[in-house]
Amino acid sequence: MQLHQIFPQFDLTLVTYLEDIGQVVWFKEGDIIMRPGQYFKNSLLILEGRVKLYREGDDGEEFFLYYLEKGNACALSMICATKNETSAIKAKAMTSVKALAIPIQHMDRLMKDHRQWYYFVLETYRGRFSELLEVIDHVVFHSLDEKLEFYLKRQFESLGNKITITHGEIAEDLNSSREVISRLLKKLESQKRISISRNEVVNLKF
Repeated sequence: MQLHQIFPQFDLTLVTYLEDIGQVVWFKEGDIIMRPGQYFKNSLLILEGRVKLYREGDDGEEFFLYYLEKGNACALSMICATKNETSAIKAKAMTSVKALAIPIQHMDRLMKDHRQWYYFVLETYRGRFSELLEVIDHVVFHSLDEKLEFYLKRQFESLGNKITITHGEIAEDLNSSREVISRLLKKLESQKRISISRNEVVNLKF
């Protein structure tokens, strides 16, 4: 499983315990891993692949929050699992995903007996909270073209300088229309900041 290589901050005792209590699970591309209102039975440590997290509105609209990738865990699942609360987000596998599922009944012991897990949970939660504050700032205080630039910057930082994504998917993530997003992408392309082709956006100057 090479858990220690993926999570080098964990000592051998913690790695051994996680491997004993955890179960390796697989998800196919497009699988919905978590839905709003669903109870957490496990907390997932991502070993391979990419998971996309959304916030879903009352009318079914979706707003992109962040990705979980190799070496990440979902802070929300860690917190809600220990309090037996339901999910407020939707999680979807964007590629095939391999993860280690840690049953929630072990969370209390992990927090009490393994200081490295305790710090991992705090750092995971702190990092996501800071990221979400940045997202909220751009959603509330910036225009759509600025939101798009911020969105693309996050995508490039996470996925590399060439991302495979449709104009429609970007529009869904930003709660806009495909036509508006296409127009703004063409504007960025005319400024030579990106290059766009079918289902692909390339970073030139971000």
